[in-house]
Amino acid sequence: MVWLAVAMATDLLIEVENQPGSLAKVAAAISDAGVNIAAATCTRPGEMAAMHILVKHAEAAKHALSTAAVTVTSEREVVVIDVEDRPGVLADMARKVAEAGINVDLLYVATNNRIVFGSADLGGLRKALGVA
Repeated sequence: MVWLAVAMATDLLIEVENQPGSLAKVAAAISDAGVNIAAATCTRPGEMAAMHILVKHAEAAKHALSTAAVTVTSEREVVVIDVEDRPGVLADMARKVAEAGINVDLLYVATNNRIVFGSADLGGLRKALGVA
């Protein structure tokens, strides 16, 4: 099985108050800057929520969020893989990564059948998945 890496992308971690309007504020700030959100996920129910937003143009997104008084807690390059939409694709990829001894510490699905992987060992992750 061959997977294709997509163009470089950045995962922005944004911690926001878990209240109505927080998502709208983040999404509007990014879109008003002309930056496309390629994927998003939100975790940590409670007073604060952790949003992961995948963008190609991180600097523009961070500037827009700063202007909207939204703090980006961290950012990191991630591996984004185009995949076929069928059962077993993620399991196959996860096995390859595990066999290489790489720990995945971030995973979510993006638009257009893409999977986002994060790891402290980004080079090893890329190698395990067979992408440059």
